[in-house]
Amino acid sequence: MSSYFRRKNIEMPNQTTALPGRDGALIIEPMHFVHGRPLKGPFAEQMSTLALGMGCFWGAERLFWSLTGAYTTAVGYAGGFTKNPTYDETCTGMTGHTEVVLIVYDTETCATNNLLKLFWEKHDPTQGMRQGNDTGTQYRSAIFYTDDDQKSLIEASRADYDKRLSASGVDSITTEIARLDTFYYAETYHQQYLAKNPNGYCGLQGTGVHCNL
Repeated sequence: MSSYFRRKNIEMPNQTTALPGRDGALIIEPMHFVHGRPLKGPFAEQMSTLALGMGCFWGAERLFWSLTGAYTTAVGYAGGFTKNPTYDETCTGMTGHTEVVLIVYDTETCATNNLLKLFWEKHDPTQGMRQGNDTGTQYRSAIFYTDDDQKSLIEASRADYDKRLSASGVDSITTEIARLDTFYYAETYHQQYLAKNPNGYCGLQGTGVHCNL
């Protein structure tokens, strides 16, 4: 791999400077390694979708795939400019994407706040373009919502959790909040990685501050 693909940016590119990517999507295995349900839709009408960036997506996906009401999960890239990026491209910081876990959940058995509580408590949303020792734009904290009801819940939970962090002497939240534009599925070997590699790396580490959801 060239030195270009080893470097990591901590500043976001723009539409002009980002890598161009490609028209064709990455080809991945269609079924979830853990429970065998499909990774891609269409999904039933009562299903909702949320994409969460919590640093390295391996540990983030494991956190959600066994959550009651979570129909399926997948890891991938969102929030940037490059079309159908690869992992190596995303790691340069020149795609603008961050690593995310996509959660498809049954709104009849799983409230959006259940996902948000895990999100806020299980990583550090105050670190900007990094998560622990993992540094780069692809590790930034982010929430990508798909409907306005989710947006309202996210903004309210962010405001409340920011107050709780401040009261505990922790820095302010830097989490990006935006409507999900395009979710690009990561390569198959990243999907459900910690089920395939139980001793693999997991960098999740929260602030220790309780989220009241």
